[in-house]
Parts: sequence; C-alpha cells; structure tokens
Amino acid sequence: MDRNSPDGRGNRRERKPPRPLDAARLDELALAYVARFATSAGKLSDYLRRKLRERGWEGEGEADIHAIVSRFVALGYVDDAGFARGKAQSLLRRGYGARRIDQALGAAGIAETLREEARGSDAERRRAALVMARKRRFGPFGGGGGLDPAQREKQVAAMLRAGHPLPMRARW
Repeated sequence: MDRNSPDGRGNRRERKPPRPLDAARLDELALAYVARFATSAGKLSDYLRRKLRERGWEGEGEADIHAIVSRFVALGYVDDAGFARGKAQSLLRRGYGARRIDQALGAAGIAETLREEARGSDAERRRAALVMARKRRFGPFGGGGGLDPAQREKQVAAMLRAGHPLPMRARW
C-alpha cells in the first residue's frame, strides 16, 4: 500500500510555520548555538541573521544581533582567537596548508591579524605537508618506483588544493 495515499495512512502532517522570533527566543537560540558549537563572532552573527530570515521577527524594533554577539564575546562564550587557534591546529594536523587555513578562518569571520597568528610556524606547515603526502601516498611515500608525469601532476595539484605552496612539494 502506498504510504502517501490519501487514505490518511503514512501521510506526512503539514508543519505549521515556526513562530517568529522575539528578543528572548533569539537570545536562547544564540546560547544554544554557542553551547553546542565552537564558534566565532562572525559565525554566530551569520547564524542569527539566517534564523531571522527563516522565522521572521515579532519583537519591538529591530533585532540587535550585534548586542547579543558583543555580550557573548564579553562573557567569554565566543573567543575568536581561541577558535582560530583551534581550527588552524586541527587543519594543520589533518595536513592542510596555510592558504587553506586562511580560507577557512576567513569564512568564519576571523580578522586578518588573528588569521596571521593562527597559520602556524614554517615547521608546522612543513609537517602538515608531510602529513598530507604520507596520508595520500604522494612522492616518496607512494612505495614504488618513479611516477609518470601525469600522476606527479595530479599529486602536485592535490597539494596545491590543500593549500600548500608549490615550493613545498620539493621538500617531500
């Protein structure tokens, strides 16, 4: 029997549109978000704007997203520097390069000065390139003889996509 038949069995109920947000509910959403996810001020602000677009606003005046984000930063719930360090170290351990880290932190709304501090040292970036090469079995970690030029080109392209500069490849 068809689960979506008009006899009522298996039909999905029509969902009511969610209630529009007010100041208290917006604050609750922000608190639940920072409790669940490590986040930056930019990501929290984007999340709250998206929720306002989806659900609408029924509070008095306009929603003051900036005040909520500022309060959470002052309370220490949101720490851009800590988020940047943690995200950058995570990406470095996974084998990503400085350019890719910079892109991820920029997308999270991290300021340029904090991105520069979080990129890691030259030694950490070289170690990340080696991690990537070992994990993907590139270069000398591939086990075997020489590579054909097409295979080498694919490996170099993968390293570049991972955010490593071209001269890094010569250090495998």
